[in-house]
Amino acid sequence: MKDQHLPVTVVGSINADLTVSVARRPGPGETVMASGGGISPGGKGANQAVAAALQGAEVRFVGAVGDDAHAAPATAVLRSAGVDLDAVESVPGATGLAVITVDGSGENSIMVIPGANAAVDAGFVGRFRDTVAGAGIVLLQGEIPASGFRAAVEAATGRVVVNLAPVVEVDRDALLRADPLMANEHEAGLILTQLGHDGEAAVAAGPEACARALVDAGFASVILTLGAAGALVATPDGSERVDTPSVTPVDTTGAGDAFAGACVARLAVGDDLVSAARHAVRVGAYAVTGHGAQDSYPGPGAELPGQE
Repeated sequence: MKDQHLPVTVVGSINADLTVSVARRPGPGETVMASGGGISPGGKGANQAVAAALQGAEVRFVGAVGDDAHAAPATAVLRSAGVDLDAVESVPGATGLAVITVDGSGENSIMVIPGANAAVDAGFVGRFRDTVAGAGIVLLQGEIPASGFRAAVEAATGRVVVNLAPVVEVDRDALLRADPLMANEHEAGLILTQLGHDGEAAVAAGPEACARALVDAGFASVILTLGAAGALVATPDGSERVDTPSVTPVDTTGAGDAFAGACVARLAVGDDLVSAARHAVRVGAYAVTGHGAQDSYPGPGAELPGQE
Protein backbone atom coordinates (compact mmCIF):
# COMPACT_ATOMS: atom_id res chain seq x y z
CA MET A 1 0.00 0.00 0.00
CA LYS A 2 1.43 3.37 -1.05
CA ASP A 3 1.68 6.43 1.21
CA GLN A 4 2.72 4.39 4.23
CA HIS A 5 5.90 5.41 6.02
CA LEU A 6 7.08 2.41 8.01
CA PRO A 7 9.87 3.14 10.50
CA VAL A 8 13.06 1.19 9.82
CA THR A 9 15.39 -0.21 12.49
CA VAL A 10 18.86 -1.31 11.43
CA VAL A 11 20.63 -3.69 13.79
CA GLY A 12 24.20 -3.81 12.59
CA SER A 13 27.79 -2.70 12.44
CA ILE A 14 29.47 0.68 12.65
CA ASN A 15 33.04 0.90 11.37
CA ALA A 16 35.75 3.39 10.70
CA ASP A 17 37.01 2.79 7.14
CA LEU A 18 40.72 3.11 6.41
CA THR A 19 40.95 3.34 2.62
CA VAL A 20 44.03 3.11 0.42
CA SER A 21 44.16 3.37 -3.37
CA VAL A 22 46.55 1.31 -5.50
CA ALA A 23 47.07 0.96 -9.23
CA ARG A 24 46.89 -2.81 -8.73
CA ARG A 25 46.75 -5.17 -5.79
CA PRO A 26 50.14 -6.49 -4.62
CA GLY A 27 51.05 -10.12 -5.08
CA PRO A 28 52.38 -12.30 -2.24
CA GLY A 29 55.47 -10.71 -0.72
CA GLU A 30 55.20 -7.63 -2.93
CA THR A 31 55.13 -3.98 -1.83
CA VAL A 32 53.32 -1.37 -3.91
CA MET A 33 52.93 2.35 -3.44
CA ALA A 34 49.50 3.62 -2.41
CA SER A 35 47.66 6.84 -1.70
CA GLY A 36 44.86 7.81 0.66
CA GLY A 37 44.96 6.44 4.19
CA GLY A 38 42.18 8.64 5.54
CA ILE A 39 39.43 7.55 7.93
CA SER A 40 35.82 7.71 6.80
CA PRO A 41 32.56 6.28 8.22
CA GLY A 42 31.55 2.76 7.25
CA GLY A 43 30.23 -0.59 8.44
CA LYS A 44 27.56 -2.42 6.48
CA GLY A 45 24.85 -1.62 9.00
CA ALA A 46 25.75 2.07 9.17
CA ASN A 47 26.12 2.31 5.40
CA GLN A 48 22.67 0.86 4.81
CA ALA A 49 21.12 3.05 7.50
CA VAL A 50 22.60 6.18 5.92
CA ALA A 51 21.48 5.16 2.43
CA ALA A 52 17.94 4.53 3.67
CA ALA A 53 17.77 7.80 5.61
CA LEU A 54 19.06 9.82 2.64
CA GLN A 55 16.28 8.27 0.56
CA GLY A 56 13.69 9.52 3.01
CA ALA A 57 13.23 6.66 5.48
CA GLU A 58 12.80 7.17 9.22
CA VAL A 59 15.72 5.12 10.56
CA ARG A 60 16.76 4.02 14.03
CA PHE A 61 20.03 2.20 14.67
CA VAL A 62 20.97 -0.47 17.20
CA GLY A 63 24.72 -0.94 17.49
CA ALA A 64 27.97 -0.11 19.28
CA VAL A 65 31.11 1.95 18.92
CA GLY A 66 34.28 1.91 21.00
CA ASP A 67 35.52 4.53 23.45
CA ASP A 68 38.32 5.52 21.06
CA ALA A 69 39.01 8.39 18.66
CA HIS A 70 37.37 6.57 15.74
CA ALA A 71 33.88 6.59 17.28
CA ALA A 72 33.10 10.20 16.30
CA PRO A 73 34.09 9.98 12.61
CA ALA A 74 32.43 6.56 12.34
CA THR A 75 29.05 8.03 13.34
CA ALA A 76 29.34 11.49 11.76
CA VAL A 77 27.30 10.79 8.63
CA LEU A 78 24.73 8.72 10.52
CA ARG A 79 24.10 11.85 12.61
CA SER A 80 24.03 14.27 9.68
CA ALA A 81 21.66 11.97 7.74
CA GLY A 82 19.21 12.08 10.65
CA VAL A 83 19.51 8.48 11.84
CA ASP A 84 18.27 8.04 15.43
CA LEU A 85 21.27 6.85 17.48
CA ASP A 86 19.61 6.53 20.88
CA ALA A 87 20.24 2.76 20.77
CA VAL A 88 23.94 3.10 19.87
CA GLU A 89 26.16 2.52 22.91
CA SER A 90 29.82 3.21 23.56
CA VAL A 91 31.63 0.15 24.89
CA PRO A 92 35.20 -0.25 26.13
CA GLY A 93 37.73 -0.86 23.38
CA ALA A 94 38.08 -0.04 19.71
CA THR A 95 35.44 0.96 17.21
CA GLY A 96 35.11 -1.54 14.34
CA LEU A 97 37.71 -1.00 11.63
CA ALA A 98 37.64 -1.86 7.93
CA VAL A 99 40.81 -1.73 5.84
CA ILE A 100 39.81 -1.14 2.22
CA THR A 101 42.04 -1.40 -0.84
CA VAL A 102 40.72 0.13 -4.07
CA ASP A 103 42.50 -0.66 -7.35
CA GLY A 104 42.68 1.30 -10.58
CA SER A 105 39.47 -0.20 -11.95
CA GLY A 106 37.47 0.80 -8.87
CA GLU A 107 37.23 -2.73 -7.47
CA ASN A 108 37.85 -3.18 -3.77
CA SER A 109 39.10 -5.69 -1.23
CA ILE A 110 37.99 -5.29 2.38
CA MET A 111 39.27 -6.68 5.67
CA VAL A 112 37.12 -6.06 8.75
CA ILE A 113 38.12 -6.03 12.43
CA PRO A 114 34.85 -6.27 14.41
CA GLY A 115 35.91 -4.25 17.45
CA ALA A 116 32.85 -2.91 19.30
CA ASN A 117 30.50 -4.64 16.85
CA ALA A 118 31.29 -7.91 18.64
CA ALA A 119 29.35 -6.53 21.62
CA VAL A 120 26.06 -6.52 19.68
CA ASP A 121 25.02 -9.95 20.93
CA ALA A 122 21.68 -11.26 22.20
CA GLY A 123 21.97 -9.47 25.52
CA PHE A 124 22.82 -6.15 23.86
CA VAL A 125 19.95 -6.40 21.36
CA GLY A 126 17.61 -7.46 24.15
CA ARG A 127 18.13 -4.12 25.91
CA PHE A 128 16.72 -2.40 22.84
CA ARG A 129 13.94 -4.88 22.12
CA ASP A 130 11.34 -2.12 21.93
CA THR A 131 13.34 -0.28 19.25
CA VAL A 132 13.34 -3.46 17.16
CA ALA A 133 9.74 -4.45 17.88
CA GLY A 134 8.49 -0.96 17.01
CA ALA A 135 9.90 -1.03 13.48
CA GLY A 136 7.86 -1.74 10.37
CA ILE A 137 11.04 -3.09 8.77
CA VAL A 138 14.10 -4.54 10.52
CA LEU A 139 17.27 -4.62 8.40
CA LEU A 140 20.17 -6.95 9.26
CA GLN A 141 23.59 -7.87 7.88
CA GLY A 142 26.35 -10.29 8.85
CA GLU A 143 28.80 -8.08 10.79
CA ILE A 144 27.35 -8.67 14.28
CA PRO A 145 27.35 -11.86 16.40
CA ALA A 146 24.93 -14.59 15.35
CA SER A 147 23.18 -14.39 18.73
CA GLY A 148 22.44 -10.71 18.16
CA PHE A 149 21.13 -11.47 14.68
CA ARG A 150 18.77 -14.08 16.08
CA ALA A 151 17.62 -11.84 18.93
CA ALA A 152 16.77 -9.07 16.47
CA VAL A 153 14.72 -11.40 14.29
CA GLU A 154 12.91 -12.81 17.30
CA ALA A 155 12.08 -9.29 18.52
CA ALA A 156 10.87 -8.11 15.11
CA THR A 157 7.14 -7.71 14.66
CA GLY A 158 7.38 -6.22 11.18
CA ARG A 159 9.09 -7.22 7.96
CA VAL A 160 12.62 -8.63 8.23
CA VAL A 161 15.11 -7.81 5.46
CA VAL A 162 18.48 -9.53 5.50
CA ASN A 163 21.68 -8.83 3.61
CA LEU A 164 23.86 -11.58 5.10
CA ALA A 165 27.17 -10.01 4.19
CA PRO A 166 29.61 -11.30 5.08
CA VAL A 167 28.02 -14.74 5.06
CA VAL A 168 28.33 -16.10 8.59
CA GLU A 169 26.65 -18.99 10.36
CA VAL A 170 23.32 -17.80 11.77
CA ASP A 171 20.21 -19.52 13.06
CA ARG A 172 18.42 -21.21 10.13
CA ASP A 173 14.90 -20.21 11.15
CA ALA A 174 15.97 -16.62 11.78
CA LEU A 175 17.64 -16.41 8.37
CA LEU A 176 14.58 -17.79 6.60
CA ARG A 177 12.48 -14.93 8.01
CA ALA A 178 14.14 -12.69 5.42
CA ASP A 179 11.64 -11.09 3.03
CA PRO A 180 13.58 -10.33 0.98
CA LEU A 181 16.98 -11.94 1.33
CA MET A 182 19.46 -9.67 -0.49
CA ALA A 183 22.70 -11.21 -1.70
CA ASN A 184 25.19 -11.14 -4.54
CA GLU A 185 25.80 -14.38 -6.43
CA HIS A 186 28.82 -15.38 -4.34
CA GLU A 187 26.94 -14.77 -1.10
CA ALA A 188 23.90 -16.62 -2.45
CA GLY A 189 25.98 -19.71 -3.07
CA LEU A 190 27.42 -19.63 0.43
CA ILE A 191 23.95 -19.18 1.94
CA LEU A 192 22.63 -22.16 -0.01
CA THR A 193 25.56 -24.25 1.20
CA GLN A 194 24.87 -23.13 4.78
CA LEU A 195 21.28 -24.35 4.34
CA GLY A 196 22.46 -27.77 3.14
CA HIS A 197 22.13 -27.26 -0.62
CA ASP A 198 24.65 -27.36 -3.46
CA GLY A 199 25.51 -23.67 -3.61
CA GLU A 200 28.31 -24.04 -6.15
CA ALA A 201 26.04 -25.82 -8.62
CA ALA A 202 23.30 -23.23 -8.19
CA VAL A 203 25.69 -20.35 -8.87
CA ALA A 204 27.16 -22.15 -11.87
CA ALA A 205 23.66 -22.57 -13.31
CA GLY A 206 23.16 -18.80 -13.47
CA PRO A 207 21.31 -16.08 -11.54
CA GLU A 208 17.78 -17.31 -12.29
CA ALA A 209 18.59 -20.84 -11.13
CA CYS A 210 20.41 -19.52 -8.07
CA ALA A 211 17.51 -17.29 -7.07
CA ARG A 212 15.05 -20.12 -7.65
CA ALA A 213 17.12 -22.39 -5.42
CA LEU A 214 16.96 -19.82 -2.63
CA VAL A 215 13.18 -19.48 -2.98
CA ASP A 216 12.87 -23.26 -3.00
CA ALA A 217 15.00 -23.35 0.17
CA GLY A 218 12.28 -21.40 1.96
CA PHE A 219 12.80 -17.67 1.42
CA ALA A 220 9.63 -15.68 0.75
CA SER A 221 11.52 -13.43 -1.66
CA VAL A 222 15.05 -12.90 -2.93
CA ILE A 223 16.91 -10.03 -4.55
CA LEU A 224 20.19 -11.00 -6.20
CA THR A 225 22.48 -8.07 -6.89
CA LEU A 226 24.45 -8.58 -10.09
CA GLY A 227 26.80 -5.59 -10.23
CA ALA A 228 26.81 -3.93 -13.64
CA ALA A 229 24.15 -6.44 -14.76
CA GLY A 230 21.62 -5.00 -12.29
CA ALA A 231 19.52 -7.18 -10.04
CA LEU A 232 17.13 -10.12 -10.11
CA VAL A 233 13.97 -10.22 -8.01
CA ALA A 234 12.52 -13.67 -7.31
CA THR A 235 9.45 -14.94 -5.45
CA PRO A 236 7.55 -18.23 -5.57
CA ASP A 237 5.54 -16.69 -8.46
CA GLY A 238 8.56 -16.11 -10.71
CA SER A 239 11.49 -13.77 -11.28
CA GLU A 240 12.19 -10.45 -13.01
CA ARG A 241 15.42 -8.79 -14.07
CA VAL A 242 16.11 -5.17 -13.21
CA ASP A 243 18.70 -3.40 -15.36
CA THR A 244 21.15 -0.88 -13.94
CA PRO A 245 22.20 2.35 -15.68
CA SER A 246 25.62 2.33 -17.34
CA VAL A 247 28.16 4.43 -15.44
CA THR A 248 31.94 4.65 -15.17
CA PRO A 249 32.88 3.26 -11.75
CA VAL A 250 35.33 5.14 -9.55
CA ASP A 251 35.02 3.13 -6.33
CA THR A 252 32.60 0.24 -5.72
CA THR A 253 33.01 0.38 -1.91
CA GLY A 254 29.58 0.37 -0.27
CA ALA A 255 27.60 0.12 -3.50
CA GLY A 256 25.75 -2.99 -2.35
CA ASP A 257 24.91 -1.21 0.90
CA ALA A 258 23.60 1.78 -1.03
CA PHE A 259 21.35 -0.62 -2.94
CA ALA A 260 20.11 -2.32 0.23
CA GLY A 261 19.35 0.88 2.08
CA ALA A 262 17.62 2.49 -0.89
CA CYS A 263 15.57 -0.64 -1.51
CA VAL A 264 14.37 -0.73 2.10
CA ALA A 265 13.51 2.99 1.96
CA ARG A 266 11.19 2.30 -0.97
CA LEU A 267 9.67 -0.78 0.67
CA ALA A 268 8.96 1.41 3.69
CA VAL A 269 6.69 3.63 1.60
CA GLY A 270 4.86 0.74 -0.03
CA ASP A 271 6.77 -0.03 -3.23
CA ASP A 272 6.69 -3.62 -4.45
CA LEU A 273 9.99 -5.51 -4.69
CA VAL A 274 10.58 -4.82 -8.37
CA SER A 275 9.84 -1.10 -8.09
CA ALA A 276 12.05 -0.85 -5.02
CA ALA A 277 14.88 -2.65 -6.82
CA ARG A 278 14.55 -0.36 -9.85
CA HIS A 279 15.13 2.63 -7.62
CA ALA A 280 17.91 0.90 -5.69
CA VAL A 281 19.99 0.07 -8.78
CA ARG A 282 20.05 3.76 -9.67
CA VAL A 283 21.19 4.67 -6.17
CA GLY A 284 23.87 1.97 -6.33
CA ALA A 285 25.03 3.24 -9.73
CA TYR A 286 25.28 6.77 -8.34
CA ALA A 287 27.36 5.49 -5.41
CA VAL A 288 30.06 3.87 -7.57
CA THR A 289 30.77 7.21 -9.30
CA GLY A 290 32.12 8.67 -6.04
CA HIS A 291 34.79 7.74 -3.53
CA GLY A 292 34.14 5.86 -0.30
CA ALA A 293 30.91 4.42 1.05
CA GLN A 294 28.58 6.82 2.88
CA ASP A 295 30.22 9.91 1.40
CA SER A 296 29.26 8.71 -2.10
CA TYR A 297 25.54 8.20 -1.42
CA PRO A 298 22.98 10.50 -3.01
CA GLY A 299 21.02 12.86 -0.82
CA PRO A 300 17.49 14.17 -1.33
CA GLY A 301 17.05 15.73 -4.76
CA ALA A 302 20.17 14.18 -6.30
CA GLU A 303 19.82 13.31 -9.97
CA LEU A 304 20.25 9.55 -10.22
CA PRO A 305 21.64 7.75 -13.30
CA GLY A 306 18.85 6.52 -15.53
CA GLN A 307 16.29 8.75 -13.83
CA GLU A 308 13.53 9.83 -16.18
